[in-house]
Amino acid sequence: MHVTHLSLADFRSYARVEVPLDPGVTSFVGANGQGKTNLVEAVGYLATLASHRVSSDAPLVRAGADRAVIRAAVTQGERSQLIELELNPGKSNRARINRSSQVRPRDVLGIVRTVLFAPEDLALIKGDPGDRRRFLDELVTARSPRMAGVRSDYERVLKQRNTLLKSAAMARRHGSARTGGADLSTLDVWDQHLARAGAELLWQRMELIRAIQPLADKAYEALAPGGGPIALEYRSSASAPEASPDSARETGAGSVTGAQGREELYALLLSALGGARKQEMERGVTLVGPHRDDLVLGLGRLPAKGYASHGESWSYALALRLASYDLLRSEGNEPVLVLDDVFAELDARRRERLAELVAPGEQVLVTAAVDDDVPGVLAGARYTVAEGGVARV
Repeated sequence: MHVTHLSLADFRSYARVEVPLDPGVTSFVGANGQGKTNLVEAVGYLATLASHRVSSDAPLVRAGADRAVIRAAVTQGERSQLIELELNPGKSNRARINRSSQVRPRDVLGIVRTVLFAPEDLALIKGDPGDRRRFLDELVTARSPRMAGVRSDYERVLKQRNTLLKSAAMARRHGSARTGGADLSTLDVWDQHLARAGAELLWQRMELIRAIQPLADKAYEALAPGGGPIALEYRSSASAPEASPDSARETGAGSVTGAQGREELYALLLSALGGARKQEMERGVTLVGPHRDDLVLGLGRLPAKGYASHGESWSYALALRLASYDLLRSEGNEPVLVLDDVFAELDARRRERLAELVAPGEQVLVTAAVDDDVPGVLAGARYTVAEGGVARV
């Protein structure tokens, strides 16, 4: 699968730009702030409906414009499709496939798949659990686009449940009687909905970890020979709602076994929600569920977070991305590889090794500040990006 043409209107710094793309390697070279990352960010948005740089759509719309449009022609084998996303901050986004009548934005998921390497990837190792949950959920959705609906359902139920808990907590503080049976009965219903959607998300995450573990270990060995092994361990709030990842690692609390099926996980979540009910009523927030879980990353016999060096952290993050790529490719739809200003962050050995590993990709998009940052093995099409323009060399 590869993108053959990218068209942007009022996206980031571009009033309008048209970029034809070929299979193989394409590099966008330009000084910082010229807009090269904006191009690959748009491709990534088509794959995930989100930016790897910001958490909302508003910054993606060019200053002074009301909306932004991302349009791409995509080829997979003998099949070609045209997809279009219209970003409307504060309103509902719109989508089209092959210029047909409008479809839901999430219906475009799965047409374009990407694996993106970026400086922000260090957050996978050094950042908060939310960074690692996002990594898991985006890859889960890339493997199975229907999971976008499950994630949306979970977030909707979580929001409703938190609203109820917050109201109940405020009522308790003010001595109101509105926390009686009717409220608790409603909460029971929300518990069931949360546990049902949460069990599916939890099961998919654990299946993903089982699939990606050997691939990540292999990729780390390729990038940093003799530096592993690495270990990926899922820590669930359903087993230990109040345990931190570090304490859970020391005590063993919080583990969820891979042998558990969806119904077992549903029962586990439902039981954990009941056990946390008192604390949740006091604090006004949901303390149990996939939104509170973490992926604990081990390096050797120690947790990577807090112990891995800068170079080891980079190798670990790159290994997770390479493993993602290998997994998606093995499932029949090779993703577009995006390397956004990564090579300047790496030492010479890691730079050359990463380049060798990704060079065979069907489509590889690279951004760099100067030509010298792009390893020679990644020879291919080159564009210069400057003053709002994109020109092929």
